[in-house]
Amino acid sequence: MSLSPSRADTPGAASDTDRSSTSGTVTVGGDAIPYEAVAGTLLIHAGDWDDSADVLHGRTPGQFTLPKKPDDAQPDAAASMFYVAYFKKGARPENRPITFVYNGGPGSSTVWLHMGAFGPRRVLTNNDTHTPPAPYRLVNNAQSLLDVTDLVFIDAPGTGFGRIAGKDAQKQFWGVDADGHAFARFITRFLAENGRFNSPKYLFGESYGTTRSAVLANDLENDENVDLNGVILLSQILSYDNNADTPQYNPGNDQPYVLSLPTYAATAWYHHKLPEQPPALRPFLDEVEHFAATDYLLALQQGASLPSAQREAIAQKLHAYTGLPVAYILRADLRINGGEFTGHLEEDGALTTGRLDTRFSGPTLDPLAKEAEYDPQSSAMSSAYVSVFNDYVRATLKYGVGQTYRAETDAEEHWDFRHQQPGQSRAEDAAVNVMPDLAMAMKTNPTLHVMLNAGYFDLATPYYEGLYEMKHLPIPAALQSNIAFKQYESGHMVYANEAALAQLHDNVAAFIRSTSSAPSPSP
Repeated sequence: MSLSPSRADTPGAASDTDRSSTSGTVTVGGDAIPYEAVAGTLLIHAGDWDDSADVLHGRTPGQFTLPKKPDDAQPDAAASMFYVAYFKKGARPENRPITFVYNGGPGSSTVWLHMGAFGPRRVLTNNDTHTPPAPYRLVNNAQSLLDVTDLVFIDAPGTGFGRIAGKDAQKQFWGVDADGHAFARFITRFLAENGRFNSPKYLFGESYGTTRSAVLANDLENDENVDLNGVILLSQILSYDNNADTPQYNPGNDQPYVLSLPTYAATAWYHHKLPEQPPALRPFLDEVEHFAATDYLLALQQGASLPSAQREAIAQKLHAYTGLPVAYILRADLRINGGEFTGHLEEDGALTTGRLDTRFSGPTLDPLAKEAEYDPQSSAMSSAYVSVFNDYVRATLKYGVGQTYRAETDAEEHWDFRHQQPGQSRAEDAAVNVMPDLAMAMKTNPTLHVMLNAGYFDLATPYYEGLYEMKHLPIPAALQSNIAFKQYESGHMVYANEAALAQLHDNVAAFIRSTSSAPSPSP
């Protein structure tokens, strides 16, 4: 196996597949699980690639080659997508589930889920404070999902050791639809090369990875004829109109304020900023959710017609649920976005509250800023994850010597957020909404099960937003029973809290066990 640094930087200059195989053991639930780890890249072509032209021109089907003849109109963009797969040794493929795992961004690698959640080794980080610098600790991951499924951690095009190259490569791979197609091609090719088409199959996406999962599930089902057993979502956002970050730029849509309120309340509860501190979180959130969906929503919908006495009453209630001053709430016209909340909740201590995980706090950069200027949670643990993986992949997986691992890219700045929903004739210039894609996948595969996992302290993708979206999917009422909901006392990266990670493992493992086998059709 060559470890030449040029192979991932220039797709087409190296072999079509590139991999390193090692062995290991992980202990889960007291049982030692031997596994084979495969780290490598697969070359994926742009969406309009026709492999019949490869045969015509004497090329190996599926291998990246620049067009050689004027009449060869093939797009020349390609992506080498990096992955790490873990296969339990001795398991029969037809009886062994396989789960494709990825983070989001867009433009993020999957180092976070790999090293923090389900890989056989896990990096230790502090629960809700900044993790000190190296040396970091890498330990056996007793919460790895290898007890129930093989795992394939996929880095998005252009991230990890993967690269994109060729004419218009960014346009071919960096977009809602282009990204979904690339992952579909990766998965179908991986299934073929590893003999796993007859295995129970799952998607596990986090954050933008949930957006990807909706598109990908529909692409696999209706373009590739691949039924999935389950789609597992962590920290969901399917409709960007519900985003809490910048709802002020979409006046007239008050839904983001309603859907983020329970997370504001959970955060204020965690930091003891409420005028009266409830003893338990979940009963308190039940009360806040009811207020958000009734009195608060009705008040916001009245707009300028809301009577002043009612406006004052709503502000008092918001103060009771968020700890923010009544005067500030009134100045904000009862509408406070995520950045304003995280910038002001702990301003009396010159602290900024986290966004991805509001349990975290950090020194405020500018005390006069209108909104938070950074995310203390991201700063608190990114170094630990990226540093440990860079060591682990080379020392343990024997891959990547001489190469640069890109944990994140600037893909989001170049991302094509236009999306062609099922049934539409073209992509629309509108806020991304992939709820119809997931709905189509569920309707065309009515045995598909979906699991939504969310943290109470996640303000990037508030848990109540995920609940709202799933309960508004355009599916028959009977298919709602195919959706499972789980919440945790953690943030966006639920697994950053060890207790929540254990719960996440148990819940996901139970979901996979219950959906990975089905009665055989009658002869």
